[in-house]
Amino acid sequence: MKIGSVQLKNNVLAAPMAGVTDKAFRILAREAGCGMVYTEMVSAKALTYGNRKTSEILDLSGEPSPLAVQIFGSDPQVVAEGADIAVKAGADIVDINMGCPAPKIVRNGEGAALMLDMDLALEVAGAVVERVDVPVTVKMRKGWDQQSVNSVEMSVGMEGVGVSGITVHGRTRDQFYAGRADWDIIKEVKRAVGIPVIGNGDIWKPQDARDMLEYTQCDGIMVGRGAMGNPWLFEQILSYIRDGSLLPEPTPKERILLAGRHLRLAVKFKGEKKGVMEMRKHLAWYLKGFPGASGWRNKINQTDSLEAVEELLGEILQVTA
Repeated sequence: MKIGSVQLKNNVLAAPMAGVTDKAFRILAREAGCGMVYTEMVSAKALTYGNRKTSEILDLSGEPSPLAVQIFGSDPQVVAEGADIAVKAGADIVDINMGCPAPKIVRNGEGAALMLDMDLALEVAGAVVERVDVPVTVKMRKGWDQQSVNSVEMSVGMEGVGVSGITVHGRTRDQFYAGRADWDIIKEVKRAVGIPVIGNGDIWKPQDARDMLEYTQCDGIMVGRGAMGNPWLFEQILSYIRDGSLLPEPTPKERILLAGRHLRLAVKFKGEKKGVMEMRKHLAWYLKGFPGASGWRNKINQTDSLEAVEELLGEILQVTA
């Protein structure tokens, strides 16, 4: 799969997710065969201010290509400047978020709110395309609500201003993550534009990925929530797409061992206190379905040191593996 001038090793991508797709997660997703990873969504305005927390999100040091940085904002020139900063930090692709449903984002006219102002959305994308020399992509939703479904029209406009690829999440903003994703809208966008279209929404197992590719004829698929605590999903999808073979689910031991490695990577990059705290939700995802998982989660949430969490993971391993 190719987006603009960037060649991807395959068409299975890891979705940008706030609080999830940090450097530690990206390393594990790549190891599982993911064709391209994205940073967490980062504010273009904060980038221009040199915000420390935002700069940490943009730490791409030591990571191989291809790597996409997702930015958000609503002022065309500010977003363009933020994109330039992202490219200088090492971004191979700049992705503009026009689909985030979070109230704190849309109340500022950013994220999915840009779908309510197509002229401004196109101005933002056009300004970024003019500013940077790497491919620019846009991630959007089906529309703001069921009465204003406009992703096909938006996508055509984006292609017109030079955007190199479109990702469509088949839900409206007012759905957030409820209900089923509408794959028909992905199919419609694919028919309407000549640039690569990436489908997003309800990829929980390998069969979902192949079904989406076959049904919508999209160029690639983007895996989001299905990969939380489950980076094995990427290699399972790739195997199933390639020859229809279903790889086995990871054993409890494999899950615990990778959770421990994920934890250590997080601490390495963020320090012990922050790394342990931010890993609590990831560890809960890794432990989903384990006997007594809620009790283990409670114990983990009461610890604040790497050693203590590793001891708990060791206890879990002893009683489950």
